[in-house]
Amino acid sequence: MRLAKPPKLDVSDWQVPPYKINQFRPKRTEYCVCIPVINEGTRLKKQLDRMRPFSKDIDIIISDKGSSDGSTDPKFLRSKNVRALITLTGQGRQGSQLRAGSSFAIKDGYQGIIILDGNNKDGVEAIPSFIKKLEEGYDYIQGSRFARGGKHANTPMSRFLGIRFVASPLLSLAAGYWYTDVTNGFRGVSKKYILHPRLKPFRDEFVGYEFLMYLTVRAKRLGLKTLEIPVNRVYPRGMTPTKIVGIRNKLDMLLKLFKVVLGHFNPN
Repeated sequence: MRLAKPPKLDVSDWQVPPYKINQFRPKRTEYCVCIPVINEGTRLKKQLDRMRPFSKDIDIIISDKGSSDGSTDPKFLRSKNVRALITLTGQGRQGSQLRAGSSFAIKDGYQGIIILDGNNKDGVEAIPSFIKKLEEGYDYIQGSRFARGGKHANTPMSRFLGIRFVASPLLSLAAGYWYTDVTNGFRGVSKKYILHPRLKPFRDEFVGYEFLMYLTVRAKRLGLKTLEIPVNRVYPRGMTPTKIVGIRNKLDMLLKLFKVVLGHFNPN
């Protein structure tokens, strides 16, 4: 089936970090998976192996902050059916990576984007469920390990308490919709949501985790179709791989959470 050519977009006010792109093959699906990574090593390699059964149903886009461990080698990614590699050429963190990946996806005509971490903790078997909900017209789909049918294992107690009793209640209050797992990066967003005039996600102020928090709170407030679906998230035993380490980073994340809750990022 030949995909329709995307209509021309007005991107004059989009603020997207500079990046270079390697495209390994043409677009062939209506939806894509965008995976932000930085030096995920064998975790990413194992995850791409697990995603292989779904590579005919959804295009895979890697958004890299500049990995130096060989995990985003173009030859390797091509062998794993990855469609494109986006590499930031300047400064930025997860929010910058997702702005770059999302802007590429929307410009290329995808009707929705599934966002997924690249650390091999998520149950990628839920990808068809996200596709189905996007096809049914949902605009924001949040994956939850705590929803009925979901699963979590080896979740650090501090992380569990922070999600269940701080982040999820606060962002749910701001969103006007009860979410149980707002820090879970596994989520889906429609093109309609990304392009909503009262969202404006392509702004330089979205550098880190505030980008995903902002997506969480705005959908229901804008009158869009929203839901939470069960997913699996399993941490490895022993040392917990995480980018949020140290008191300073945790306080910074908490500050961003409160900014999102208080509407700091809402367009004027």
